[in-house]
Amino acid sequence: MSDVGFGGEALRRGMSRREVSNLLIGAGMSAAAAGTFAISAGIAHAQTPRRGGRIKVAHSQSSTAETLDPARAMNSSDNVRLFMFYNGLTRFNEEHTIELDLAEEVTPSQRATIWNIKLRRDVRFHDGAPLSSADVVYSLRRHKDPAVGSGGRSLVTAIEEITATGPHDVRIILSGPNYELPAILSIWHFLIVKDGATDFRTANGTGPYKCQEFQPGGRTIAVRNSEYFRPGKPYLDEIEFFGITDESARVNALLAGNVQLINSISQRSARRIVTASNLSLFETKCGAYQDLVIRLDQAPGSNPDFVLAVKHLFNREQIARAVYRNFAIVANDQPIGPTSPFYDPALPQRPFDLNKAGFHLQRSGFANQTFPIVISPAARNSEEIALLLQQSGREIGLNFQLQRVPADGYWSNYYMKRPIFFSSVPPKATPDIAFTTFFQSRAPWNESAWRNERFDALLLEARAEADTSKRGQVYREMQSLIHDGSGVCIPVFASYLDAHDSNLKGLLPIPVGGMMADSFAEHVWLDR
Repeated sequence: MSDVGFGGEALRRGMSRREVSNLLIGAGMSAAAAGTFAISAGIAHAQTPRRGGRIKVAHSQSSTAETLDPARAMNSSDNVRLFMFYNGLTRFNEEHTIELDLAEEVTPSQRATIWNIKLRRDVRFHDGAPLSSADVVYSLRRHKDPAVGSGGRSLVTAIEEITATGPHDVRIILSGPNYELPAILSIWHFLIVKDGATDFRTANGTGPYKCQEFQPGGRTIAVRNSEYFRPGKPYLDEIEFFGITDESARVNALLAGNVQLINSISQRSARRIVTASNLSLFETKCGAYQDLVIRLDQAPGSNPDFVLAVKHLFNREQIARAVYRNFAIVANDQPIGPTSPFYDPALPQRPFDLNKAGFHLQRSGFANQTFPIVISPAARNSEEIALLLQQSGREIGLNFQLQRVPADGYWSNYYMKRPIFFSSVPPKATPDIAFTTFFQSRAPWNESAWRNERFDALLLEARAEADTSKRGQVYREMQSLIHDGSGVCIPVFASYLDAHDSNLKGLLPIPVGGMMADSFAEHVWLDR
């Protein structure tokens, strides 16, 4: 393959131009030439989208509890449907920055306690009704009602008032300043539904596709919204979306041509995709992680030396290589990864160190004792990581007994209910969201029961900081506090791996989730 062809193939598989340049330099090309070839490959890669066609998409999740109500959405398969049928006020793009969606302007007061939102005037719901401020007020207020059962309720507790100040104008008043509000409003829970909507057996949104059919646990048929407010989009006429929970069956369906896009490919299956001439692997580098959690509110995690002993037992490079086949980035026991603009590369990396691990274990008084670790397919790769940890533990006299439990019921029966267990956390759009939902003292998923008053105070300080660089300084201190004190052990940040027919174009990695953060439907097109 020529260098240009090689670069184009790399871009097609999700690499940035900078990564292509580095790849070509590594192959012996000069920096100047590599840059030129990367640009040339990018130009060749940028093709004009075509209109028409239909695709079938198979997802790893399927449940009879699936919903078209954004407030009640619980998993990625729900989110895919929601982004087909609805829009938010804002959204994230491939540069990991916020852009406007239904909002035309989002303007804060001087201290970001009052936000004025001006809506687009060219948007209609699928039933033909124009978008108005009443729809936005209704959609956001729903999350504060406990009876709705919104998964985003913890993120709107600071919202004191939501009012319409005009037919296309909304005002949000917060109990305290928060410059991260536009990012929070991009989350799927806060997609906009029509004023008064209570029946979600179908979807009446403003999104790129209309809902023709929805069967919870079955299939969803989405058809092109010809009156979508973004000119020319979407490109496809129809998408059929359904679940194939078994990964092998999902991969085989793609290999056979029965589907054109699948998600959640294991690292082991990636080779089957990259060696198929008609398929492409789609890697999204992001802040997703599978973490070992040690509860700090009970033994043995209530002893800080025990926690440090375990953290030094993680051979992170080995885990990235052996478990994730290098589709992962070494992490450092805090949840903000290198794809975030707020990641702290200066935080000293915690090494794999048997001597330090042994030292802290002896100080803890738990040497030569046995402790169970709960593992499950529900927490992906937990068994492989636990086996490596078990081997390292034996070297210092720490015995881990692996307690294997089924995926069914794991999150309700074992998660956050055992002294040592595994979790699986998808990437969060901002540090504020990650910290608010997983690490603040009162966070709903404070996995290790970590409490730190300084951290809680810094969270409020960061929200009130208008200067992005200064906010970054606060976030870096918060990363250090988690690294030093929490019971969460994060060995690597794992890439999302999706796979698709090579004729399916338009996919770009958005580093807040796979399948373009579940919003692929608006962007993809068929080159055939």
